[in-house]
Amino acid sequence: MTQEMIVFVTTPDKDEAHSLAETLVFERLAACVNIIPAIESVYRWEGKITKDQEIVLLIKTTENRYAELEQRIQELHSYTTPEIIALKIERGSQAYLEWLTGSVSKNESP
Repeated sequence: MTQEMIVFVTTPDKDEAHSLAETLVFERLAACVNIIPAIESVYRWEGKITKDQEIVLLIKTTENRYAELEQRIQELHSYTTPEIIALKIERGSQAYLEWLTGSVSKNESP
C-alpha cells in the first residue's frame, strides 16, 4: 500500500476545470490532473432529480497533501458542495509513484 491517492472532482465547465487543475499543480497540491470532458451526471439535489453536463478531474496527490488539497478545492470551486472523493492507490509503477510524491513535496523547488 502506498500513500499516493487519486481524487475525483467534478466541475461545471472547462474553464473551471482548467483553472482548478493549473492552480493545484502550481501550488504542488497535485502532481498531475487529468481533465475528462463531457460526462452527464444524474443526482438528487434539494429534493429533485437533476441532470447536468460536467467535467471530471482525476487529481494525483498524496495523503500528506490531501487536507490542503481538499481545502483549496472548496475555496476555489463554484459548487456549494463539490464532489471530492479520494481513493488510495494500492499499486503502481514505482518510478511513477516516486515522481508523483516528489512533485507534491513541499521541499522541491518549482
